[in-house]
Amino acid sequence: MSAGAKRADQLRAELREHNERYYVQDDPSIGDDQYDALLDELRELERDHPELVTPDSPTQRVGAEPVSALEKVTHPQAMFSLANARSPEEFDGWVLRMRNHLAREGIEDAAFQYVCEPKVDGLAISIVYRDGVLERGATRGNGEVGEDVTHNLRTIPSVPLSIEDAPPMIEVRGEVYMSLDGFQQLNERRASDGKPTFMNPRNAAAGTLRQLDPRLAAERPLSLWAYGVGACEGVSFSSQWQTLEWLRERGFPVNSEIERLDSEQAAIERCLAWQQRRGSLSFEIDGVVIKVDDAEQQRRLGVVGRDPRWAVAWKFPPTTKLTELKEIQWSVGKFGDLHPFAVLEPVEVGGVVVQHATLHNEEDLIRKDVRPGDEVIILRAGDVIPQVVSPSPHAAERGGRSAAVSAPKKCPVCGTPTVKPGNSVFTKCPNRDCEGRREALLTHFVSRGAMDVDGLGEKLAVMLLEKGLVENAADLYSLSVAQLAELDGMGELSAQGIIDSLEASKARPFASVLFALGIEGVGEVTGRSLAQRLRTIDALLAADAEEIAQTPGVGPIVGELIATQLADEQMRSLIAALRVAGLQFEQEGPPPGEGHLANKTFVLTGTLPTLTREQASEKILAAGGRVTTSVSKKTDYLVAGESAGSKLEKAERLEVAVLDELALLSLLSAE
Repeated sequence: MSAGAKRADQLRAELREHNERYYVQDDPSIGDDQYDALLDELRELERDHPELVTPDSPTQRVGAEPVSALEKVTHPQAMFSLANARSPEEFDGWVLRMRNHLAREGIEDAAFQYVCEPKVDGLAISIVYRDGVLERGATRGNGEVGEDVTHNLRTIPSVPLSIEDAPPMIEVRGEVYMSLDGFQQLNERRASDGKPTFMNPRNAAAGTLRQLDPRLAAERPLSLWAYGVGACEGVSFSSQWQTLEWLRERGFPVNSEIERLDSEQAAIERCLAWQQRRGSLSFEIDGVVIKVDDAEQQRRLGVVGRDPRWAVAWKFPPTTKLTELKEIQWSVGKFGDLHPFAVLEPVEVGGVVVQHATLHNEEDLIRKDVRPGDEVIILRAGDVIPQVVSPSPHAAERGGRSAAVSAPKKCPVCGTPTVKPGNSVFTKCPNRDCEGRREALLTHFVSRGAMDVDGLGEKLAVMLLEKGLVENAADLYSLSVAQLAELDGMGELSAQGIIDSLEASKARPFASVLFALGIEGVGEVTGRSLAQRLRTIDALLAADAEEIAQTPGVGPIVGELIATQLADEQMRSLIAALRVAGLQFEQEGPPPGEGHLANKTFVLTGTLPTLTREQASEKILAAGGRVTTSVSKKTDYLVAGESAGSKLEKAERLEVAVLDELALLSLLSAE
């Protein structure tokens, strides 16, 4: 073998390893520039020596000529559909049918283990590997015959072009999908270019995978979750769980939160848990697939019609719907920014009737070009505020659309002429005393993550301002039970609860107080960084823009913005009044780099028995430690509670030390 061939093999092996670390393990070991340098070196070698090019080379992800049409492909093994269940009763009915079927074969009271997998809302595909090299990929089609999309599958970074320790032939099954962020960015680009938008991530993924030109597919953020094996030669599996492990070991992305469970009740609880948290995922799921784990039981259960008896899909309510946009109105945010929102013809989305949806900001409104009278696509994911995705694909065809809506020239709340700062995506109301702005600031102050005043939500905050009981956040601490009890819908017990919660909020840490103040540019993370670095409110008030900008994550522009607001007399008066009320304006614990947990990095996941995640974070910070959100090789400890999920699996894979709450408290107390 020539030196060039050896180097090409070495580069391909390195690049495959880095691809797996980046796309499958979420743990890159080199930067993008280093990766690009390796890829460029391989491209140059293959350009100078075309005989070195292999079908599974990382350089072959993109570059094939467009196909003239999508050819039909017969699957080596049929791809079945799934029966549905939408309630515990329907799930129990499925289990009973399986037991009855096995009883007819002489197996009484069969016991099952179940594998629960998120049902990703994408496009099912079949990928055939011959002697370890990707040979062909096809859509599900009618289950027997699909469309050849090999040219586009090759462009997806998470699809292995080759696999090691492979049998002569194996057909891998999976779901091609688009993340929610990727979907939003794609629709924004298409709207800006005057192109039709996609209704949901599944449509976007399906439309992309059926492109004739792989260069177009390569520009779109497609990913893969592998979930099974179809036809194969030279390898067999005793269970679904073993199949998933085999796929994971060979570089296929397998969802780390898939679980094997021993009872029907555990499977039902898992489905309900997935439904509750679907809005927090980075990808769309429309249900959970439950499979009998044992392969021999699967064989005995067989197939009825086009559905395997041994699998069922627990379906969730849909999260996108079409409805009429009746009107676009504007609200005022805590910094005076005007936010457009849609008034809709009521429609049920994801099990909830939606009448209002966000349009984010005026640039988003212009980009999406939605207008009153349009039929629009509404997206609701979990507890996230519903949003208008775009006009429906048919809106522009209907003709006679109303005029485009622009930001109002006067504040919709106080009537003050609005302004549009040159560096802002928002038109703003400049009136500091605008009632809408004061309501937003007060609502923010009492919210979770800020002062966390239980029972004092937006409705009550507005009522307090309207009744003249408070002028700003500091006045909250002068309220009495009697004043609150006289308000509509309040009783003495509820009023006492709010007063108790206000009193408890005085113990909130300095970082939370900084966030609660409503300083533009100071979110939860920046508030924590400022508190950790400058330690006291006096030091922060005395700091100039340059000194504030030295705080991690701030920078000169935001530093100047923060310094300007802190110099304002109204802000200083509010801070002084809150100090008199007894709030915390000094950071506890050692400065950064000091304390017995100095330079130790923690990640928190799951639900701890007694501590909230915020309380645990504050204790770690007070001991000099650092808290981040993602697990990597640089993480020293993962603090894991109930329902820890993928972060726990990743920590175990990277051999990161895992602590429960008791072990964390022990570590915190060890000086």
